[in-house]
Amino acid sequence: MATIWKLLPEGHLGRLEHRLLCIVVSLLAVAATFLVVHSAWFGSLTALLLRSAFFSLMTSAGLFLVAARMHWRAWRLALYVLAILVLIPGPYLQANFMAIIRSGGIAGEMDVRLFVLSTVAVFVLARYTIGWSMVVIGVAALAYAFWGNHIPGVYGHAGYSLGRVTSNLFLSTEGLFGLPMGVAAQYILLFSLLGALLLRSGLGQVFVDLAHALTGRIQGGPALTAVVSSTMFSSINGSAVAGVVTTGTFTIPLMKRTGYRPKVAGAIEAAASSAGQIMPPVMGAAAFLMAEVTRTPYATIAAAALIPALLYVFALLVAVRLEAGKFNMSRSDGSDVPTVRSVLAGRGYMLLPLVALVGFLIYGYTPAKAAVLCIAATLAISLLSAKTRMGPAVLVEVMVETLRNVLPVVAAVAVAGILIGVLTLTGMALKVSAMILDFGGDSLFLVLVLTMIASFVLGLGMPTSAAYLLLAILIAPALVKFGLPVIAAHMFIFYYGLLSAITPPVALAAYAGASIAGAQPNETAVEAMRLGFVKVVAPFLFVYSPGLLLIGTPLDIVMATIGAVGATFAAGTAMVGWCIRPMSLAGRLAYWAAAVLFTYSLVIDQAAVLSFAAKAAGLVLIAIPLWNSWRTHDNRSADLAS
Repeated sequence: MATIWKLLPEGHLGRLEHRLLCIVVSLLAVAATFLVVHSAWFGSLTALLLRSAFFSLMTSAGLFLVAARMHWRAWRLALYVLAILVLIPGPYLQANFMAIIRSGGIAGEMDVRLFVLSTVAVFVLARYTIGWSMVVIGVAALAYAFWGNHIPGVYGHAGYSLGRVTSNLFLSTEGLFGLPMGVAAQYILLFSLLGALLLRSGLGQVFVDLAHALTGRIQGGPALTAVVSSTMFSSINGSAVAGVVTTGTFTIPLMKRTGYRPKVAGAIEAAASSAGQIMPPVMGAAAFLMAEVTRTPYATIAAAALIPALLYVFALLVAVRLEAGKFNMSRSDGSDVPTVRSVLAGRGYMLLPLVALVGFLIYGYTPAKAAVLCIAATLAISLLSAKTRMGPAVLVEVMVETLRNVLPVVAAVAVAGILIGVLTLTGMALKVSAMILDFGGDSLFLVLVLTMIASFVLGLGMPTSAAYLLLAILIAPALVKFGLPVIAAHMFIFYYGLLSAITPPVALAAYAGASIAGAQPNETAVEAMRLGFVKVVAPFLFVYSPGLLLIGTPLDIVMATIGAVGATFAAGTAMVGWCIRPMSLAGRLAYWAAAVLFTYSLVIDQAAVLSFAAKAAGLVLIAIPLWNSWRTHDNRSADLAS
């Protein structure tokens, strides 16, 4: 039991209150986990019942955790009461499910009361787990539903009563218990649990050691280690900030000792950790959301995301390697660098659950069942070593940790469900899309720019899945109406909704990296933007060249990939200004010209002669300065040797 008492800090709480809270939160975490795992494997609950039960358990646990942080006793007591009351909606809907169907979903007095209770609970949870942004969005949505009749013109509506709003948002799968909550209950908690178990089993350290073994002997090895390990780590947990504070405590000091400036070291870690948000298979749970929203198979979404994500990582690797050469950083003597063979021989078996996950998905298992099987495989593999073996107390601790990590997402998807329900009820979603199209006119580029700005602003500071959901509701339909492929439209808004992780004024990942590196936060964010420039330009590239999303013929895909790799390498090298040796102004201009040519080749027909010609010219512009640098370097090395 000693482990259970450590789940919550005792702090200002009395001993009895602290222990009761630990027990209650543990029970709720175990119940929510059992509900989700049972439903994933057996699938016996209808959507409304699963989602409402999940909502009650998670929201109650979240409010208890929020209350534990409160010093004011009266407010803490109020939160306890709210946490207990919000356990009612799930069982209530299950007990009255048939009556709701027979009544056609018309809300009664008790339904209205429970809807108000649930909404208040959601807003309180969102306030303390995300901030005011989602609360403001939710309140504005409800205000629009109740008083939209006072808005003149096309953006107004007839107005709706509390009973009608309750019917739509509480007694159906269109509001609180809509698709976003369904994805949280079916996928997000499951994969968060899998990630927590994998990391508890020591996989995070395996990632770091494996990356160190691959890159540690190269000039700039610590930075390359940071890119590879942080990408692998954050692709499991989907959180840029969590990646920075976890792997960054190892990689940032190592980079600084090698010679990287503090702001660059923090920026490299921030940019690398944000790669996990766009890297399959999890993508911060957005892959599952996108599959549900677009009615596209999950495997198709994951495959489409792969090339742009790899381009982003490639750009980071190029930038940090050239940065090391530019500042002539020292190399490791290799004494502290493990070999790949030793890492794999010692702990390579810990990678098996990830390999199994991909195998199960390819074989045809649903993502939920594949996650359950991988959870079982992880638990089985953890038994092979006394250091990684997990007993019941540790499992409960992992469940509570998972619950903590998922709470912001649950709050966000609940508010997003309210927003979706209101927009569906009032028809406002179509009006927002129409407004973007009206401003953009017939210009695809202008529509994309407007969408980019709107996506960036709406995604500021939000969790990955919450940002995507909001943008998928409000913005993506405009791009689809303009004629873009559905996946391209949703990937476009997804990328720009995530930029705030490394972009001021929010830049949470960059600021976390700056705090570890001892650097100025905004300077670190600017460096992270420079390193992560692919995330800024890639959405435009895959809209104009869908081959990057594996849409089109094999020739389209291959040619688009060649063009994107060429543009990324040329632009990244030109920005650093070093390639084997310092580049002259003419060399940098040649690389910028090559980047322009490669980019131009992507926005025209990939099978056209002009596209081939632009790529060939770009290759020549890269090859000539590269050859001159190599020849000069060899001559200088020969002179020094003689």
